[in-house]
Parts: sequence; structure tokens; C-alpha cells
Amino acid sequence: MGITIYLFHLLGLWLDEKYSFNEGIANKICTLLGVGLALYQVIRQVNELNRN
Repeated sequence: MGITIYLFHLLGLWLDEKYSFNEGIANKICTLLGVGLALYQVIRQVNELNRN
């Protein structure tokens, strides 16, 4: 979970540097997407454990 969020954070930093977005908007968006994806993965894994 932490690795996914961290990688999306790095992607956001890279996008902010490359395209010079104002106020780090790409970093914020990518980090939130990373959190959402990480939560989705955790929920999916918990549901798989409950089925077995």
C-alpha cells in the first residue's frame, strides 16, 4: 500500500517538474489516485480472504 502511494507521489513530482504545473497540482492528483488504488487493492484482497 505504501509503495503504491509513494510511486504515484513520485510520478506527480515528475509531472510537476516536466510541465511546470501551478501549486503542485499533478502531485496532489497523482497522490490521491495512488491512495485510491491502494485502498482498492486492500479491499479486493480482504474480500478474497473472506471468500476462502
